[in-house]
Amino acid sequence: MPDFKAIGGTVRQRAASELRDRIITGQLRPGSRLDLDLITEEFGTSRTPIREALIELSHEGLVSIAPRSGITVIGITWEDAVDNFAVLATLAGKAAEWTAARITPDELAELRSVADAITGSADVVTANWRFHRALNRASRSPRLLTFVRHAVRAVPSNYFELFPEQEQRSLAEHAALLDAIGRRDGRAARLIAEEHVLHAGEALGEWLQAREREQLTAP
Repeated sequence: MPDFKAIGGTVRQRAASELRDRIITGQLRPGSRLDLDLITEEFGTSRTPIREALIELSHEGLVSIAPRSGITVIGITWEDAVDNFAVLATLAGKAAEWTAARITPDELAELRSVADAITGSADVVTANWRFHRALNRASRSPRLLTFVRHAVRAVPSNYFELFPEQEQRSLAEHAALLDAIGRRDGRAARLIAEEHVLHAGEALGEWLQAREREQLTAP
């Protein structure tokens, strides 16, 4: 499962990522009110980076910030989550197609090495991110990378914690993708990459749909 998110980052970036994850996975439910002071205390920082993180989330349509009403979670539906992954799948597919045409032998060898490092890694998320970063960079398209960085925000950074069973499937799809790229088969690489992301989106969508049903039937 692709995870193109930046590792580390500023306090604002980390806070935005964590809060985004909570909203996407339903830990922060639509209509919930957020307390700036409590969030600031949780992250152990000043109000400024937290306020900036919340403004970023408001631009993404995940929260609403009103002068008198405060900060309210808008959230996303399970259909929204699936749609987000469909957009990312299209971008990932194009990146794989261009990589198949443009990657150098040295880059391909490095990409295989990075893919091998995922198996047995103590930090699968970081190892997976490195693989997809190398894959996307080999597409030689800065514009595409910009779009991917925006679209990938829809992927929870704790994806493999939510769906550990997806890890082996992801590795198998990586292997098939590398095989297609090695053959310079751009069409096959594109289709494999698209399916790779769509499978991940379907898993998240089904999980969110089940949570919504549970919440509706809860006493």
